Order: sequence, then C-alpha cells, then structure tokens
Amino acid sequence: MFRFNHFNFNVLDLERSLAFYDQALGLKPVREKTAADGSFKLVYLGDGESDFTLELTWLRDREAPYDLGEDEFHLAFTVADMAAAHARHEALGCICFENPAMGIYFIEDPDGYWLEIIPQK
Repeated sequence: MFRFNHFNFNVLDLERSLAFYDQALGLKPVREKTAADGSFKLVYLGDGESDFTLELTWLRDREAPYDLGEDEFHLAFTVADMAAAHARHEALGCICFENPAMGIYFIEDPDGYWLEIIPQK
C-alpha cells in the first residue's frame, strides 16, 4: 500500500517562503537537509497534525523564476474557521482567486504556487 509522504515546491528565496508559509498557513519546519557544498537546501514543513509535509527546495545557483506552466496544479488545505482564514489571507494580500459559489478560495505564495483553502466538513 502506498501512502502520501510529501510534496515539493522549488523556491527562489527560502527565508521569504518560510515566513510566508508560517504566517499564511502556520506551517513549521520539521526537518531539513543542506548539501555539504551548500548548493541546495531542503526544508520540510509540517502542519503539526498530519504526517504529510511540504518540501521547499532552494538551489543556490537558481536565479530565474520557475516556470509553473498554466498554474493547473495546487496544494489544498482545510480550515475549521473559514472567515478567520480569509481575513488573515486578505490582510496578507495573498488571495489570488475566490469562488464563493463553491465556498473556496486560493492564495498565492511568493513563487506563484497556488494553495486552495477549503472549509472543513
């Protein structure tokens, strides 16, 4: 049987991304790995409840933004208090799309990745 373990986003500015994921979603580093030569760093973020992690990969020599295609992929999060989450994300200025009819919205991280916010059922 296969189980989800982690998902990866490559980021240009690791510190900026770590601050965003902490402020926007409360995700905290749970482990990290740095290459001996300093060429890359991996930081795994957790939500404190599930085993699933988001791996942020920083590559020292990468300067150009990543090509995210047509943004047809995303990572989704559930939240118990949708109104409080929306207010938090509105204050951070990171809401990029809303679908009131479906009761969901999306936020965008500093590298352009979309994150779906879904009410907990």
